[in-house]
Amino acid sequence: MNPQTNPLMKSPVNPMLDRRQFAIGSAAFLGGWLMPGTPSLFAEEPSLQQKRLVLLGLNALARAPEMNYFADGHRGAAMISAHMMCVNNDLDDAAATRIVQLFDRNWAPTKLCEPFPEGDPVPDAAQQVGKALAENSGVLREVGHDAIFAMHAIKAFRMLPEAATPQRVEGVCNLIRAFKPWRDVEPDEDIDPPPFTDSVAASKFVLQEASDAIDRFVGFGQGFAGHMLTFGQSLIEMAAMGDAEWAESCRVAFRKYVTVTRQGPDSTSRKIADHKLSDLRPNQARYWQQRGDKSLGIGHVFKYPYAYYDLLARANDPELAKTLDAKAYQLF
Repeated sequence: MNPQTNPLMKSPVNPMLDRRQFAIGSAAFLGGWLMPGTPSLFAEEPSLQQKRLVLLGLNALARAPEMNYFADGHRGAAMISAHMMCVNNDLDDAAATRIVQLFDRNWAPTKLCEPFPEGDPVPDAAQQVGKALAENSGVLREVGHDAIFAMHAIKAFRMLPEAATPQRVEGVCNLIRAFKPWRDVEPDEDIDPPPFTDSVAASKFVLQEASDAIDRFVGFGQGFAGHMLTFGQSLIEMAAMGDAEWAESCRVAFRKYVTVTRQGPDSTSRKIADHKLSDLRPNQARYWQQRGDKSLGIGHVFKYPYAYYDLLARANDPELAKTLDAKAYQLF
């Protein structure tokens, strides 16, 4: 689906902390977090155990500015999103294997994902990406993808510090700087999201805005709702990683995006057929098994559900989750 135009607390019982440590630790360490009797998808899916999709995604993000920065950047972020979605939601082996298969049949063999030369890792890779993002402070750039891709890259470099070679870091920073201003309106004064460090309140805010956007854009595609999820989640995720300064540098831009989204479709908006009602969701193996081999688009099929499930887990609001699930087929 194309867009139109295109926290950590230190308590060991914090579920968000558990999920993130689960995601970034070694495979051996990860196994210890699984409950007795819980099947480990890492034991069955080598690509996830080895964080292969994360590396392929970094390669794609870094090479995207040499190719189609917008579409290929999406593909890179989608591979990182897919890894995190599988890990965070304990997707079973069937779902994980099918997801990896889809990448292997589409993007993994292409020039976009080719390896970069080996080199000494850059120790401040995340800082370089964060600073590149902060240069755009206050400007809404192409649906917030500068923030979305920056968060994915920062997370990936921290998961695979050995992959933070000079060429990859330079490529990612060039990608972040490539995004152009888009519908950079003045934000409505009454739009004031909670601090992104307050992951519960901020997640509820983003989810509610996305829910309203789904209703608002019926018949016009759900790019605005989908990117409300991915843009908002990227800022909350950055703050959760300890990078609140970089997240808050995007506050004005995010307020602008909420302003634009609340305006809804206008006379120039293109009508797009709604998805058919379905009970299948991306946390189920059947959802991925029924997708055709060439149905990946530019990667929203992975990025939207990663953000969606991450925000639901942070918000921990059963009523809001129920409301969203009833209409989530429109997104997926």
